[in-house]
Amino acid sequence: MDVSHILESLNDAQRNAVANPTKNLLVLAGAGSGKTRVLVHRVVWLVQAEQVSPFSILAVTFTNKAAREMRGRIEMLLGQPSGGMWVGTFHGLAHRLLRLHWQEAGLLEDFQILDSDDQLRLIKRVVRALQIDEDKFPPKQCQWYINGQKDEGLRSRHIEHFDDDYTKTMLQIYAAYEAACDRGGMIDFGEILLRAHELWLHNPQILAHYQRRFRHILVDEFQDTNSIQYAWLRVLAGHDNQLMVVGDDDQSIYGWRGAKIENIQQFNVDFPGAEIVRLEQNYRSTSTILNAANKLIANNQGRLGKTLWTEGREGEQISLYEAFNEQDEARFIVDRIQDWFNSGNRRSDAAILYRSNAQSRELEEALLRVGMPYRIYGGQRFYERLEIKNAISYLRLIVNRNDDTAMERVINVPVRGIGGRTLDSVRSLARTENISLWQACVKCINDSLFTGRGANAVLGFLKLIDDLQEACENFELHEKADLIIKRTGLIQHHEKEGGEKARTRVENLEELVNAASSFDAPDLEGEIDLKSNAFLAAFLDQAALDAGETQADASEDAVQLMTLHSAKGLEFQLVFLAGLEEGLFPHKMSMDNLSGLEEERRLCYVGITRAKTKLYLSHAESRRLHGDVNLCRPSRFIREIPTELINPVRLKSTVTRHASAMPASSGAFNNGVRGKIDVPQTELSLGQRVAHGKFGEGVILNYEGQGSNARVQVNFNTVGSKWLVLSYAKLEVLAG
Repeated sequence: MDVSHILESLNDAQRNAVANPTKNLLVLAGAGSGKTRVLVHRVVWLVQAEQVSPFSILAVTFTNKAAREMRGRIEMLLGQPSGGMWVGTFHGLAHRLLRLHWQEAGLLEDFQILDSDDQLRLIKRVVRALQIDEDKFPPKQCQWYINGQKDEGLRSRHIEHFDDDYTKTMLQIYAAYEAACDRGGMIDFGEILLRAHELWLHNPQILAHYQRRFRHILVDEFQDTNSIQYAWLRVLAGHDNQLMVVGDDDQSIYGWRGAKIENIQQFNVDFPGAEIVRLEQNYRSTSTILNAANKLIANNQGRLGKTLWTEGREGEQISLYEAFNEQDEARFIVDRIQDWFNSGNRRSDAAILYRSNAQSRELEEALLRVGMPYRIYGGQRFYERLEIKNAISYLRLIVNRNDDTAMERVINVPVRGIGGRTLDSVRSLARTENISLWQACVKCINDSLFTGRGANAVLGFLKLIDDLQEACENFELHEKADLIIKRTGLIQHHEKEGGEKARTRVENLEELVNAASSFDAPDLEGEIDLKSNAFLAAFLDQAALDAGETQADASEDAVQLMTLHSAKGLEFQLVFLAGLEEGLFPHKMSMDNLSGLEEERRLCYVGITRAKTKLYLSHAESRRLHGDVNLCRPSRFIREIPTELINPVRLKSTVTRHASAMPASSGAFNNGVRGKIDVPQTELSLGQRVAHGKFGEGVILNYEGQGSNARVQVNFNTVGSKWLVLSYAKLEVLAG
């Protein structure tokens, strides 16, 4: 049978991987090198060239979408259904095994799978039944601990506590949770793989059956496997089966959720004699972009090593923009996308990538300001996020106690012992009396309709809101937001979730303080008291309007916004990497140890290699944090890219500014030469010193519009930041 057609569309390295006779094979597939193509063609090669039965092939990947795509491409190339071939995710295939062998796995025939919410509810019941203090051992944290142990393949009985009280209690909860699951015939997501692994170990005859059946095992995205997934694969592969894994150690970016880069690094140790094939020819990016990625990632130690290259064009240099602040950075990015779109390109071919979810707010505002459609990939808009809605609801109650929606949202967030029955009573009274929930709570207390814990809990909430209003009465907006977030316990509440999700929520809450700090209220008439409820109400109105702006429809041409983690596997003609600053990217939580820093560098490598044609890097000289302006240092990742590959963006002519000429409070500029950004159709520029008849001297930080109708943000030495309309402000330009 002539099988040459299977290989004819492949390059030499891809052919080597597809037709390789070696029993165990590691394919190091660089970004954009055609790894899915290789996997699919490998399956077709096995079936058509080596006459392997589809029944003996097991192909594993990480998402249902990837599995469907792989199965579809295999069937298209084979020209027939994939038959008895098993193609799916780790969890999907393991679940299939457990359904077939439920009895041997120690399960009920109709066992149920708990989703994350159901699992958390069960853990809460367990913690309460054990009479353990939920403040010291939050159920979310217990869930994170249990799932982490299962990912490592560890049951409660396997773990030593070494007389540590915290570990002892966690193991007590873990053991009680396991017992509750067994009694109820339930398994959680992590249990699926752990139980399937134990199925192999405890039932040699079943293992032998599947080892005889699945002679050819193929694994995609191998660098993302965790301990239990790799253990499951190793047992199934045994000594005789053929195992081909495809992955890229340079794109291992999920260590925070259990992925072990050691799995791919140790593969040829665990499988002696395994051959390594490197796919280094890139079909996505220009050589300039690839050279930058190669130089950056070369700073990581312990790499298996590969160098991306392309037969394509050299392409433009990478543009590097040093912004004055985060608003300037966002405006620059949006301006470049507008230029791109006006040149006949699609918005959806442009992506803005950022390290922290909280960075999206400033970018969203800049896009909304110019009416540019955008879509947040794999996430929510800033003001739609759970933690932001919680904080906003507290602020709304300070303005208006009768806001029932806000009341419903936070009366028991964080948990303060106001149970469902108590809330039902409040709602019933509010309906009967035609009053607000707040008024109903007050009436219940005054009329002694509640007793004991319920009364104390409701009274505590009412007092909290009153105390908050009193405490922040003379505070500016960002101070109010900061106080609310801290005094309500929202940070501690969301920290209990543990892991990356908790960190993201806390960063978003901190960004809300920044949003309040930079807010102005253009629609309010006359002098604006920054400490007034009217100013707070204007901020809340704007937040509601921003939240109400729906994301672009799936069919609408829209700019793509996403975190760097979400960007893996995607590609775009035009890419912006925003916020390349020490402490932001690399993230401050990852800079204390080498492994964390190297994962951050791999994340930057992933970001760079998303770009096909044009790449922009940007960082800000200053960025707001907790409402204060902080000076920022450019990321080390910028320095690790050769200067000949980078073109610093200079807007208009260059000017020299000295730090001594800047107000100490602004923290916005460094010494030296950088680009001058003019306010259109005026004689003013960002960074220019001006004087105002009432507010004194200050520095221009930002602008909107052009000419005499332009509004400028000036940071005054004495009164802080103000937005002024030029036609009324009568600003005097100062020398220096």
